[in-house]
Amino acid sequence: MAMNTAARSITIAITLVAASTIAANATPQKPSKPVKPAATRAAASAGQAATGTKAPVLYASRPEAMQFADDLAARRDLDREWVRQAIGQARFLPQVPRLMLPPPKGTPKNWRAYRGRFIDPIRIRAGVRFWQENLAALERAEREYGVPAEIIVGIIGVETIYGQQMGTFRVMDALATLAFDFPGAHPRAPERTEFFRRELEQFLSLSNRSGTDPFEARGSYAGAMGLGQFMPSSWVRYAIDYDGDGRVDLFKSPADAIGSVANYFRGHGWTPGMPTHFAVEFDPARLQLDDLLAPDILPTFSAASMQAKGAMLDAAGAQHTGPLALVELQNGAEPPSYVAGTENFYAITRYNWSSYYAMSVIDLGREVTAARRGQ
Repeated sequence: MAMNTAARSITIAITLVAASTIAANATPQKPSKPVKPAATRAAASAGQAATGTKAPVLYASRPEAMQFADDLAARRDLDREWVRQAIGQARFLPQVPRLMLPPPKGTPKNWRAYRGRFIDPIRIRAGVRFWQENLAALERAEREYGVPAEIIVGIIGVETIYGQQMGTFRVMDALATLAFDFPGAHPRAPERTEFFRRELEQFLSLSNRSGTDPFEARGSYAGAMGLGQFMPSSWVRYAIDYDGDGRVDLFKSPADAIGSVANYFRGHGWTPGMPTHFAVEFDPARLQLDDLLAPDILPTFSAASMQAKGAMLDAAGAQHTGPLALVELQNGAEPPSYVAGTENFYAITRYNWSSYYAMSVIDLGREVTAARRGQ
């Protein structure tokens, strides 16, 4: 998740003909097999043998991958040979499983260092330019979906620096690698394996429906695509044609990306007009920190119950009527930072399940807003 990426000229008509609304009801087509023909693959292998380079490991050699292909084709009523060729030609990417592993236990988190990766002059200047160039779409999305422009700008900036870094991994290879070789050392390996198998299924279904070559799309090492780094399932559910050209293109259409990000947040419970968080200070005499942190970032406490446990809110926070969460942001060897997160803060973490990510999105949006005003 915060998965950054660079796409080629694909307009990936995974540009589904308005994917989010018709994907579930569209009748699958049987396109000609849009994958590398066997003769080309054989020639490539011969060239590798002649030059001494190591041939890539293809999933055609993995029985469980081919069984998954057969099952997928039957479930989705897709051409069996097309699915088998697509999955069979996917390459195992040995670096990808390593990238999915969490840091070693005991590695201290550092909010200030994390923030510094995303809040910098280059990204802020790019954000100002993106906002100016797409002002109408941002204002429309804020009006129609209730998601502030600075949050949308923050998301796209953190994810891809406004399209500058959308990823270079073939999405097909990345998804296949994580579907069949997710690292067993990960604490949630079974659940994540199933997640990426579902994403692979969604991606192939979209490619089939649009008649595009599944090996053309480029994205992050986790298979996220476009300016806003949508996983295939998010593309299906939330991607929209916001520029009105009759197709969804999250790679080349900033308007589509803006509308789709706003639609994603609305689908994850964004409440128009609600702040994302409030300032908080502690009353040491009453502080019950363990109790306050137990729900993690899930908003659980009322303003009154939070203050009764020693987390004293600012004036606006004390008047907030919805649930709140005490969000802890560790600063390495220095004392942690804390805020009281609302349901809108939690909504941002549905994009990437990290409070550090959410605060970076919020802070980048604010910095870009300030830079625009200071021009």
